Formats: sequence, C-alpha cells, structure tokens
Amino acid sequence: MLNRRQIGQALGALGLAASLPSRALQQIRVMKLANTAVVNDPQQCFCTSGQDPRLNFYRSHGVDLEYVNMSSIVQAMQSLRAGQVDFGPAVPGLLLPAMAKDPAMDLVSVYEWLPRNADVIVVKPGSPIKSAADLAGRKIGVRNQGDPGIVITKTVLAELGLKDEGVEYIGIGDGALAGSAIDTGRVDAMVTYDTAAARIELVSGPLRYVPITPKLAQLGSGWLCVPRKLLKEERGSLVALFQGLAKSTLFSNANLDAGIDLHWAVYPESRPKGRTEAEARKELAFILKDRKNNWMRRPDDPDQRMGAMSLAGWQTNIAMTAETSKNPRLGAELGDPNRLFTNELIDDINAFDKQAVVRMAREFKL
Repeated sequence: MLNRRQIGQALGALGLAASLPSRALQQIRVMKLANTAVVNDPQQCFCTSGQDPRLNFYRSHGVDLEYVNMSSIVQAMQSLRAGQVDFGPAVPGLLLPAMAKDPAMDLVSVYEWLPRNADVIVVKPGSPIKSAADLAGRKIGVRNQGDPGIVITKTVLAELGLKDEGVEYIGIGDGALAGSAIDTGRVDAMVTYDTAAARIELVSGPLRYVPITPKLAQLGSGWLCVPRKLLKEERGSLVALFQGLAKSTLFSNANLDAGIDLHWAVYPESRPKGRTEAEARKELAFILKDRKNNWMRRPDDPDQRMGAMSLAGWQTNIAMTAETSKNPRLGAELGDPNRLFTNELIDDINAFDKQAVVRMAREFKL
C-alpha cells in the first residue's frame, strides 16, 4: 500500500500535489462547455477521461466541466456572448466576421485542442469528383446550415482561385441520413469532420476521401475560446481547466481503450444500447482512427506546447476568412490580430510531467 509520502511524490510528478491542500477546502468551479457535437459520447474522451476520480485531472485543481449541448457553432457563439456557457469552439470562418460586425462579442481563443486539420471532403466511390476544384458548382452536403462545412468549402475553393456562387449547400444531418444523401446523389459531396465521415461509413459503407487543399491542410481545425472578461477574472480556473484537458488528451491518445472506458464511467448514459461494448469499442476505434492523432501536434510543429497558437496561423485564418466572406476589409475591421488569441496561459497549462501522464495511461488498468 502506498504511504502518504509516496502518494505525494506520485501526485507531484503530475503537477497536482501543490494545489491539493488549498483546493481541497474550496468549492469546485464548474465550467460550462458549449458542445456542438450535440451528444456526449466517447469521442470526447480527450476531454472527459480526466473527470474520472481515478485520474482526477480537474477536481484536484478545483475545477470541473459540464457539457451543454448546442445545435450549431452559431448557437455556441451566441451562448458565449450571452454568458450562458464559459468556453466553446472557435471556428474562424464564422467567429471572425461575427466579431468584426459586433465589437461587443469580445471572445478570445486560449487553447488549440485540434492542432492538425480534421476537415474532410467525402464522395461515394464512383463519383466523378477527383479533387477539391471539382466542388465548384456542385451540391455540397453539410450537417446543417450553421455548420462549418460551408466555410470549409468556401475556403478550399478560394485557395484554388475559384468562387462558390454556383454551389448549393444542403443540410443532410449525420450518420445514415447523410450516407443516404451521398449514395442517392441528393448531394455530390459532403464536407465535414473526420469523425462525422467515419460515422457515415459505419452505417452506410465506404466513402472516398478527396484531398483538401495544401494551405488549409497545414492549419489546425479546433480552438477553444472564452469571454475576455472571464480570462481576466478567473485565470487560475482556466489554467486548471485546460491543464486537465491537456492531461486527458495525452492519456486518451496513449491509451484510447482506457479513455473510452473512463468516459463511460463518468457518463454511464452514453454506454452503448442495443449492442455490446465490444462492438461499440470497435466502432469507436474506427471513428477515432484519425482523430486520436489529430489531437496531437504534428512532429514538425516548431511549438510543441499543448494548446499553443501562433500569430502567423491567425493571420492565415483572417486572410482565408476575408476571402470566403468576400470582405477584403475584414482584417482592418478586426484590428490587431493579437487580440483574437492569447498564449498567456500556455506555459502554466504545460507545467506538468507529460511523460508521467503517458506512463500512467500505458499502465492503467480498470
């Protein structure tokens, strides 16, 4: 049995011990997350696994998170602006025009949770569409009319010097409904995320993946933003929150099966219904086959800090959004691009032993 000193040493390796005495008597700050995936399922274990008491990546630092389901990115932005949630996804193609139009929408991106690009273009195997350029003038499936797939389509066409005037965007939902729309030719292609495309393949059969454009492929595709007021007032809680997320990401990447099990333990209502857990785990392995690597920074990324962003990256986001929104003055309207993001939390978020978390994951047994 571990004694008190050994427990303290183990926690210290993870950067936990120093905060335990002072935090133990404090009330837990629950941070609400705008969940645009609509449902809470194990693909979110990169965030949720650390909620399990056996890892305790959040509550040991006085914070926890609560998922609030949203129907779209647009609803998430509105909820952030209204203070109904504490943090949520930032999609530059939607967020930047909204911030330029409404200066009171004072949101700032503080953590890049998906540092590799997870956007995909999918078609049925026999489709004549061979490249992103072939999307011009086509019927493009998206999950709904507030979905980032619209912006991504505009972005890839703009990168190729093409316009989207003749493109028709059709909401086709997810899963079997989306698969049927692709298979029957209701849409010519679907532009979505890697995990959404994998779910379609599970229920509707194989899809063919069309490469996205080179410039877009080098950008990350997932950021988390907070109201600037919250950043000023609750910096410590945000550091604790995103450090918990960083640890959960490392843990789930190193041991996806354990990440899935811990998600089910925290959210038992998300356990599979109508099929065995072995079947569900096989499906999740397929859904997350690309996403688990997209959680992690590219090996050639000069900044390996989890969550870190760059000015050059956001300048590219502005330039692409100006093109897709047909607003050449977007950059001027937004002003200093440094106000759109901050790395001020990143060093503190990364102040823990990453290899200790990886070892914990690899040795973890339920």
